[in-house]
Amino acid sequence: MHCGTCALVTSSGQLIGSERGEEIDRSECIIRMNDAPSVQYQPDVGRRTTVRVIAHSSLQRVLRNRQELINASQETVFIFWGPSIAMRRDGRGHVYNNLRLLKQLLPKLKVYTITRLKMLKLDELFKKETGIDRKGSNSWLSTGWFTMAVALELCDRISVYGMVPPDFCRSSSHRTVPYHYYEPSGPDECSMYLSHERNRRGSHHRFNTEKMVFANWARTHDVHFYRPNWKPTAIGSNSSYTLIGP
Repeated sequence: MHCGTCALVTSSGQLIGSERGEEIDRSECIIRMNDAPSVQYQPDVGRRTTVRVIAHSSLQRVLRNRQELINASQETVFIFWGPSIAMRRDGRGHVYNNLRLLKQLLPKLKVYTITRLKMLKLDELFKKETGIDRKGSNSWLSTGWFTMAVALELCDRISVYGMVPPDFCRSSSHRTVPYHYYEPSGPDECSMYLSHERNRRGSHHRFNTEKMVFANWARTHDVHFYRPNWKPTAIGSNSSYTLIGP
């Protein structure tokens, strides 16, 4: 699979009221995450889905919304990621077992899993880019991390919608939005980012650290950020990014 232009649509509340739907749908391929819906939100997030990257922890939510996310999306490629214990193929991997049943119900469904070897390589990449050992720091890579990795392999140009710059939430004047555009009463996005970044007990995502890596990748790959519009500046400048519009 190869795409010239891709829209990577996050699940962020930053997309509320963006009216980017038509622009997103003009991309050759459109990548979404987990159970983020497009129905009822099409003016802001578009209607098409080419690839959907899904975490093991989101499987049940996707299955509950199967009519909208799966049955109506026979042309969508589904890529699942999760720990090897959930993906094992000896009958004891609960995610893999569910996917096998789903494939039996919908034989034309295009569903794949990220292999254990690929997971290990992405762990190594995180350590290489950040100097942080994922396991040693009690970190879980986010679905956004896996989605960006998939997009870099599939796409020549990537337009990312709804991803804020790495330091966005440290500003007292940052825009307050829900963590998910489809859960308006859910947690605040920046509160979620900062609590995960700071917490050292239990397993947490390092959202802001990952965004710093994405900003670095955007300096050497054809990656662009919209809503908010920003771009990384040259390495060695005073700021790691520049805001260029709403």
